[in-house]
Amino acid sequence: MARRLFLERRTYRRNRLEDAARLLPVLGVILLFGPIFIRGDEAEPPILAGGLVYYFAVWIGLIILTALVSRALRRVGGQDSADNGPAASEDQS
Repeated sequence: MARRLFLERRTYRRNRLEDAARLLPVLGVILLFGPIFIRGDEAEPPILAGGLVYYFAVWIGLIILTALVSRALRRVGGQDSADNGPAASEDQS
């Protein structure tokens, strides 16, 4: 079976955006649980306000990244379905 060596630009972009959407939860877990494993000086208690600001910033950042990736996927997906016409939507169901 011959492998396809070249993908169209839209197909390649859609695949990379889908990969990014799949990796966002992994990025979120790393960013949220990473500071737990990084410990500074054990003699001083951690500053709670700084931690809360960090978690809030990560949370907002993940929401913004998810919205951007979702919008880009919707835009790329809309172009593909418009190019293929109504027959493409019938084949996908």
